[in-house]
Amino acid sequence: MPELFGKKLSKKQLQKHLGDWRQVVGVELYELSDGSQRGVRVLEFKTGSGLLFTVLIDRSMDFGRFEYKGTPFAWQSGTGFRHPQFMDPMGDGGNGFMRGFSGLLCTCGLDHIRQPDSGSADHFDLPLRQEINYPMHGRGSIQPAQLHGYGIDWKGEEAVLWCEGTVSQVQVMGEYLSLTRRIEVQLGSSTIHFTDSVQNHGFSSTPHMLLYHINLGWPLLDENSRFAAPIIRTLAANMSKQLQQADYRIQPAPQSRFVQQVFDHEYRADQMGRVPTALINDRLGLGLVYEFDAEAFRCLQQWQGLGDGVYGFGIEPATSHWGSRNDSLEKNEIIMLEHDEKRIYKSSFSVLDGATDIQAFDQRLLGITPLIADGYPERVQQPKGGPLVKALPKSTKSVG
Repeated sequence: MPELFGKKLSKKQLQKHLGDWRQVVGVELYELSDGSQRGVRVLEFKTGSGLLFTVLIDRSMDFGRFEYKGTPFAWQSGTGFRHPQFMDPMGDGGNGFMRGFSGLLCTCGLDHIRQPDSGSADHFDLPLRQEINYPMHGRGSIQPAQLHGYGIDWKGEEAVLWCEGTVSQVQVMGEYLSLTRRIEVQLGSSTIHFTDSVQNHGFSSTPHMLLYHINLGWPLLDENSRFAAPIIRTLAANMSKQLQQADYRIQPAPQSRFVQQVFDHEYRADQMGRVPTALINDRLGLGLVYEFDAEAFRCLQQWQGLGDGVYGFGIEPATSHWGSRNDSLEKNEIIMLEHDEKRIYKSSFSVLDGATDIQAFDQRLLGITPLIADGYPERVQQPKGGPLVKALPKSTKSVG
């Protein structure tokens, strides 16, 4: 039986209070109609717990806005939720992703992640095509989805708000990959579960890579907000300890000329094989937890874009460690999917509301591994695909 606004009510009791479910809960479909966002279909979820979030159907079924009791958690950039029809992934030297990078979650893949790169096309057995050029974060990012459905499902006295859709990445005589995403949240809950199924529909063995760019902004991100995760050590960073401008754990206020920082952390999972991470604002008494299966993602990456007018923080689980595409090949970290083969990724978002929730989460982490005291990692491993940042440049490098 769901609890809404301090009352536990049966389905029948709720119906007595409402002429329309949408007054307090539900999933509504609408379309953005102005500027570069024109044409983006949106599903807005209201759970009855104070949680409101949007799913951007035409942007890979990604999460856009995310608010809890009126407090925004998600980072949004000046690009807005740009429609794919106004995007050119190969523009700006393959950095077209940056023309639409915004929202709580940007899904990156499905056959490439991180910086623009190139690779062999031998797996497609097409002699005239020797090389594939990959844009930043792949062609499966910011793509329109086919919506399968959405709504409220009642099972007895419990109800689930849900949606499901499929994003396809297809080229004739090339890759034929799809990502099907199902999102579910119980009525009255502030925990969202989402499952991604990536499948190869083609008959060639096809590379697969996936990264979630989970982006948090002000006011959840603020001076003294802290990143809490079961980190054992840091494997790589985009600049040396001496050049790092911010502690990776305790976040500063916006900084002038901040050069983005990217870290590749080694983590420890709990006894259930789950990896809990969070950005916590103790002053507000709020936090957002992102949790994933250790079997699905081998890498926990972190992005700090803490400059004036940007001020974003990213949690980035990935299927391969930080570096170039060739680095991933040499480490055998690019997944090859055979015909009809699937990979399943299960994740969740949940809200920490108040000191009790935050203390319980902190204790959970301590039960997994002791927290690291120094937020400026010593170990910096240089990927073979490019140099580390050695000096403060005039502009930031591409997003991690």
